[in-house]
Amino acid sequence: MSPTILAAILSVGVSAIATEVDSPQTQASIAVPANPDNETFAPLTPIAQIPDNSGDSSDKILEQINHYSNEPNALDQVTNVSQLRDVSPGDWAYEALRSLVERYGCIAGYPDGTYRGNRAMTRYEFAAGLNACLQQIERLIAGTNGVDGGDLETLQRLIQEFEAELATLGARVDNLEGRVAFLEDNQFSTTTKLSGEVIFGLAGVAAGEDVNGDDIDNVTIFGHRTRLELNTSFTGEDVLRTRLQAEGLGSLTEQTITPEGDLFFAGATDSDVVVDALLYDFPLGENTRVVLDANAGASDDFASTVNPFLDGDGGSGALSRFGTRHSIYYYLDGAGIGINHAFGDKLELSAGYLASEAADPGDDTGIFNGPYGALAQILFKPSDRLNIGLTYIHAYNRDTDTGSQLSNFRSFTEDAIGNAVPTSSNSYGVELSWQLSDRFALGGWVGYTQTTTLSTLGGQIDRGDLDIWNWAVSLAFPDLGKEGNVAGILVGMEPKVTDSSVNIPGIDTEDEDTSLHIEAFYQYQLTDNIAITPGIIWLTAPDHDNDNEDIVIGAIRTTFSF
Repeated sequence: MSPTILAAILSVGVSAIATEVDSPQTQASIAVPANPDNETFAPLTPIAQIPDNSGDSSDKILEQINHYSNEPNALDQVTNVSQLRDVSPGDWAYEALRSLVERYGCIAGYPDGTYRGNRAMTRYEFAAGLNACLQQIERLIAGTNGVDGGDLETLQRLIQEFEAELATLGARVDNLEGRVAFLEDNQFSTTTKLSGEVIFGLAGVAAGEDVNGDDIDNVTIFGHRTRLELNTSFTGEDVLRTRLQAEGLGSLTEQTITPEGDLFFAGATDSDVVVDALLYDFPLGENTRVVLDANAGASDDFASTVNPFLDGDGGSGALSRFGTRHSIYYYLDGAGIGINHAFGDKLELSAGYLASEAADPGDDTGIFNGPYGALAQILFKPSDRLNIGLTYIHAYNRDTDTGSQLSNFRSFTEDAIGNAVPTSSNSYGVELSWQLSDRFALGGWVGYTQTTTLSTLGGQIDRGDLDIWNWAVSLAFPDLGKEGNVAGILVGMEPKVTDSSVNIPGIDTEDEDTSLHIEAFYQYQLTDNIAITPGIIWLTAPDHDNDNEDIVIGAIRTTFSF
């Protein structure tokens, strides 16, 4: 049915086409298409030709009404037909539109001053327009101008024709009013949304030797990571995020004595509640966002890690720290600032600076004198399915807590000679995520880091450089077996020192062999709020040393989100 017909009909006896639907976000228009043949239509014949949908279920009718009620273009009421710049006196329905505008004020136009008369109209839109114009006519009746009897007679016929749709629309309004009243009475806050995530983790080392060649005790651990997150918005476009966290699952590094294979969601065992994240994210113009991290910031707060199916921040995706995201991103941690700017849909630039001891006023600490990491990244997005990242990170006195002991050189020297050697590093990375189909995605990365020692520690070591490489290839299978499920396989090399000019008497500062990290997991979405993820991690030649027996780690992660 054409809205032009409607305009002509209502101009004869009903001028009841209101184009506004009470909605806090959008309004819908009943538009009038052009009639190139200048045909004349009987007032009510077209309505009689439309099939009766009164037998449809109320859910279907509500779905249709909801569809047109959420159109993206808001409309402005017009008081003169000349305000509609795409309507001219030569249009066949011009007089009908003029009558509706001037007599009853039941026509609205789009913000650009057009009426868009060539758009089709559904019965549901007609019902909504009729309902809105009924309210206008009620106001006219109550006023001094009144409405003539012919209009009222035609209006009565229209009310009977659309009785089912009008009744459904009224019921929906009543329902929405009831829901709004309930939310106002029971809402947590008018500006803040509360969400949470609880991880139950069961893990253990099934076989292997630690880096010292000793058998690893077969100890199974069970614990949790619990998060409560408060997201507050003051303008509707900004976010103040406060996250409380308690950890109760220890790191497997205590058994393996190497950061390789450690779980992302493992950490402290005391279950103390701490402010794990505190940041303010706000827009700066249309395409730029600024993130101020006050505590426990990370690179993914303002930059994409280009690994959507594996990087679930520990709650979903890969189980291990290495498998979750490219290791060089871990050089950033703490407080600072991040900026993200989008150049259209195809290019994105991110930059940020985070200091891990920013709040400490002691010597060699603070936001500029202590450990820090600075990131610059260009993200190319040729399509929605293909993302390519080029990343540069400069860091001072920072380790990744992945890979071999030597690749975390500052921590290594602290354990080996009792003093942590100060270091600076420059890292370069390429990341790829390519969703080849709805059920298959290819991902991976390669990274190079040059770490430079900045002190001899009183002659204990010779200054020099370490070349550190890492890479990974991942396969992801979204919706495998059920919508929301994800299966993943990752093969890679955790950070390895391939060349070193640093000399420490009695200690080899280069990893001679190559260890592979092989990880597989299957995330089963039990419900919308509960997911169970069993997985296995296999480390060949742990700590990049063929003298060590392979390590096999098993884990089951259950994630509750609300």
